[in-house]
Amino acid sequence: MAAHVLAHEVADLCLGKPPLKSLSVSATIGEALASLKSCEENCISVWDCDDDDDHFKNVDGNCVCVGKICMVDIICFLCKKENVNSPSLALKSPVTDLLPKDSLLVKHVQPSTSLLEAIDLILQGAQNLVVPIETRFSGSSRRKLLQKSASTKSCTIHNGREFCWLTQEDVIRYFLSSIGFFSPLPTASIDALGIISKEFLSIGYHSSASSATEAISRSLVDQTSVAIVDEDGVLIGEISPFTLACCGETVAAAITTLTAGELLAYIDCGGPPDDIVRVVKERLKERNLEGMLEEFEIDPSDISSNSSLSDEEFPSPTSSRSSFGRYSKSSSYSARMVRRAEAIVCYPGSSLVAVMVQTIAHRVNYVWVIEEDCSVVGIVTFANMLEVFKDQLESMMLGHFD
Repeated sequence: MAAHVLAHEVADLCLGKPPLKSLSVSATIGEALASLKSCEENCISVWDCDDDDDHFKNVDGNCVCVGKICMVDIICFLCKKENVNSPSLALKSPVTDLLPKDSLLVKHVQPSTSLLEAIDLILQGAQNLVVPIETRFSGSSRRKLLQKSASTKSCTIHNGREFCWLTQEDVIRYFLSSIGFFSPLPTASIDALGIISKEFLSIGYHSSASSATEAISRSLVDQTSVAIVDEDGVLIGEISPFTLACCGETVAAAITTLTAGELLAYIDCGGPPDDIVRVVKERLKERNLEGMLEEFEIDPSDISSNSSLSDEEFPSPTSSRSSFGRYSKSSSYSARMVRRAEAIVCYPGSSLVAVMVQTIAHRVNYVWVIEEDCSVVGIVTFANMLEVFKDQLESMMLGHFD
């Protein structure tokens, strides 16, 4: 059974994946922002093709992908103290300022790379594996296709090749489609499997959202989220990189001025309420952040001296919970924790396969684990799940050889 699962190569999991959207390592953050807005992808790959720099060359001496940029990278960069006064100047900074200095989140692999090798790379910290796209087009047809793609200036084409990337989600989807081979592992609880991470990022409901900027950046690297909890440790909501990425760069103004609880209302998927937008405008003006007002096209003249909301007008942790009640184990896996923020939750006794289905269905890389009183136990991530499958595969292989 292990041989059947491991017979697949990276190329098999990349079938049908679109070519990467690319950006030069010499681009500015403003250019990265424009590229993200012009494409449908959540992130864009950054490539280095400097003939004089061998540090980034792959084994073939070609250009290489040195990282990826998403909207959350830009938002967190704009929220830095040195950038809030002049976001327009910050956007002129090189895109390399957004790339992690201590880790490489992307890794080049060949289409023939084994599934187990790919899992090892992911568990070592790679979020995305860059894979050359294999095609069955003839030489002339392929050249025409590449010329057409190149004319759009959106696809990554180097030395006549296009690239896509493999993510943690792709591997989890594959395991879910082959879940029968791992029986009885899928029915075991996440608690019994020991994959609940007890250490997680969190912030108090009444804390300033700006104090969570570093945690948001960390959650983006770890592909998790930042829990918003009350004084009793009850999960009220979350500041999710996946949600922030849908808000655009202007959410930096909200993070700079609002509390964590207020930010939950602001990042509502239906758009921020007008009253909270007015609060953001007024607070920016009070703090003399005129540059942020102008850059994000927030007209200071729209601000009324009576536009601020009192604390009573924002939903409190208690009122938010009481509006929806406590959650029983028979409730929906997608539990709406507050009126304007949704967190995907499970329980320690939830099965591995149930949690896998949750992550895939909601397109997130993690699930919060809570008790019946909604207090946070921990978090389960794709990486936690992959560790289990890797151990199982290795055990199956040993059993086969024995």
